[in-house]
Amino acid sequence: MSTTTATTPAPKSAAPSDQAAFERLQANRARVEAELAKVVIGQRAVVEQLLLALLSGGHCLITGAPGLAKTLLVKSVAQVFHLKFNRIQFTPDLMPADITGTEILGDTPEGRRLTFVPGPVFANIILADEINRTPPKTQAALLEAMQEHQVTAAGVRHVLAEPFFVLATQNPIEMEGTYSLPEAQLDRFLFNVLIDYLPEADEVAVVQQTTSRAPVTLTGIFTAEDVMEFQALVRHVPVAETIVRYAVRLAAATRPKRAGAPDFVNNWVNWGAGTRAAQALILGGKARALWQGRAHVTGDDIRALAAPVLRHRVLLNYRAEADGVSVEQVIEKLIAAVPKET
Repeated sequence: MSTTTATTPAPKSAAPSDQAAFERLQANRARVEAELAKVVIGQRAVVEQLLLALLSGGHCLITGAPGLAKTLLVKSVAQVFHLKFNRIQFTPDLMPADITGTEILGDTPEGRRLTFVPGPVFANIILADEINRTPPKTQAALLEAMQEHQVTAAGVRHVLAEPFFVLATQNPIEMEGTYSLPEAQLDRFLFNVLIDYLPEADEVAVVQQTTSRAPVTLTGIFTAEDVMEFQALVRHVPVAETIVRYAVRLAAATRPKRAGAPDFVNNWVNWGAGTRAAQALILGGKARALWQGRAHVTGDDIRALAAPVLRHRVLLNYRAEADGVSVEQVIEKLIAAVPKET
């Protein structure tokens, strides 16, 4: 393991164990990025946002067209962090028990009894592929696991292994036979990460790499215990009250027909972000500061994460669609309209 020196000390209130975790994370940050770069070319912002969600202990929604390495990226993150990975392909006929597990009748030393057989949700990283292609009943099967980190079957509570991280993909192109996620479930995702097509140079590199050599084996750098330690450390990163107020104002400005809401929000937004958005901005900002070797959160951290935090929480109305306005444009105008921290 490399032993470079961290440029910034851990938070002043941190315990000695926090200081050690901070130094371990900083000493190996470049190694993590280098390992992921072996298989994922470009998409640096996407990679960083997934890592920040993992460090924050939150779940992630990934939106992008097919063939943009969503599955490869998630699987690679699991390998680098030594986490158990399961992929669930969501289809219209998928049942809740296909995700959570079911009880089967079998022979035991005590006789024939019902035994719980865990489903694929019992892993550290779950890739819920095309989550919007399965009915709401099955989508809801993930809610308890995402929120409570447990599964209840036949009245018995089964605790999931920690850390537990759900990454759900959505295909924005094919909308036939899909079921939009309800707002309550969308709000459970810390970020909505948008994966777009690569620039030509990166796409050329991908084609060359994937057609000229065998798949690369990644080296594990951290463990599940490390991830849990980093998640605890994120909570200890201090944040000034002015930054918290800025995050709250940014989230509140998305709500139409409220005092102080910008005119473009009243015209284009049907439903704004709730308190979870401000919480996500602060928690994600703490993880970003820690990942970049800083011991405090800045307004730049909040602005950098505004899009992944708000794009699935701000619902536009028909006027925005008629005017050709996207949620990304609304978020850009929000950042410009809301006064910065002072």
